[in-house]
Amino acid sequence: MSAPKLQRSLGLFQSTVLNMIDMVGIGPFVTLPIVMGLMSGMFLYAWIAGAILSLIDAMIWSELGAAYPLAGGSYNFLKEAYGKNGLGRMMSFLYVWQTVIQAPLVAASAAIGFSQYLGYLVHLEPWQQKMVSGIVIIFITFLLYRKIDSIGKIGVLLWSGVLLTLGWIIFGGIAHGNFLQPLKDINTDFSWGQLASFVFGQACIKSMYSYLGYYNVCHLGGEIKDPGKNIPRSMFISVIGIAVLYLAMNVSVSSVITWQEIKSWQDNGLNNFVVSTFIERLYGGTAANIATVMILWVALASLFAVMLGYSRVPYAAAVDGAFFKIFGKLHPTKNFPYVSLLVLAGFAFAFSLLFKMKHIIDGILAMRIIVQFVGQAIGVMLLRKRNGTKHLPYKMPLYPLPVILAIAMWLFIFYATGLTIIVSFLVVFGSGIIVYFIYAKLQHKWPYVSNDFTDIEDDIEMIGK
Repeated sequence: MSAPKLQRSLGLFQSTVLNMIDMVGIGPFVTLPIVMGLMSGMFLYAWIAGAILSLIDAMIWSELGAAYPLAGGSYNFLKEAYGKNGLGRMMSFLYVWQTVIQAPLVAASAAIGFSQYLGYLVHLEPWQQKMVSGIVIIFITFLLYRKIDSIGKIGVLLWSGVLLTLGWIIFGGIAHGNFLQPLKDINTDFSWGQLASFVFGQACIKSMYSYLGYYNVCHLGGEIKDPGKNIPRSMFISVIGIAVLYLAMNVSVSSVITWQEIKSWQDNGLNNFVVSTFIERLYGGTAANIATVMILWVALASLFAVMLGYSRVPYAAAVDGAFFKIFGKLHPTKNFPYVSLLVLAGFAFAFSLLFKMKHIIDGILAMRIIVQFVGQAIGVMLLRKRNGTKHLPYKMPLYPLPVILAIAMWLFIFYATGLTIIVSFLVVFGSGIIVYFIYAKLQHKWPYVSNDFTDIEDDIEMIGK
């Protein structure tokens, strides 16, 4: 009997569906009023900036994902870029270390957002909200405890709810008859200084939180059919499609409820259910209740995709011998990394009980930017210098401009997370370095072992290619 292994069962459609439901979670419904409160009449610029950064960064992910289509995504990219027998070992370990913390934070944010938005339908005490968020994590883990081909079908079903929800919101604004007014007013209070400000950075954090997930297909690289073509296509379709939907949703809502009114709610801590209020004004209370249920459906769909993709990261590292062995176990009959899934779900359950949404969003981005996003951008340059570009299934256009722009924009957002969040990142980063050196010492890995023989093997392998 052969050992269980991941199956390449996801085509372009299912890959794109999983990517897009990862992106459209509770995020846009929660962050839409926050961005308006921060940016006033210039709120659309934060969503445009998020789309531009996502599209540019997707070029980096596409080049890496198409070249190294394996489970784990960034784990493989960082290892290959920085040397799998040298610094790459530590970089990839740090990424997995941070993933075990930040992936459950992402899942917890979706579950917390779900419980908060449920408050439009039924009044929940704080302890009841926590209970609901924990139950949501358990339910999604149950849905994911199955074969990948079944998961692709579930993803398509969940995506249908995402399309219906966003479509209804956008149609409501168009039918109201004032849909284009926010676009006409976009430059009323325009200021270049505002676009370079800390506040704009804060707004971009919130919009980027809603765009995150465009790279989910890379985490599933070992389960994608024809990955050299489907991984880049899936990301670009996802980013462009979601950007259009987000911008249309913002325009639609603000054509019915002005940004001034929404900003006043934010300033006074009132009404966090703006999209439900939008539907209520157009169609009444019953319709608003239905819309809220659909928003909750979207939140569940996103959480499903998040847990699916990230559960493959510690698994890939463990199979490669670069992370704790227990994470490398596949389910004996269903062929999915069940230990990795259960550990991340356990942390997500705990985080959903411990933290509040406002503490999570900034932390999620700060955890990723330096090691993952900036690290990969530099990694692309290292790989091109070392290996050339002839073997690449996908080559980003206008290289190296996208890399330079991505690094600059990510560093601006990192700065905008603020001192407290940056210090929190440094604590996680520093603890990861300490754990790595202890682990490397016990396992006789870099830098505690000579790489003379492994370097020779790499050279022979390169000549063979």
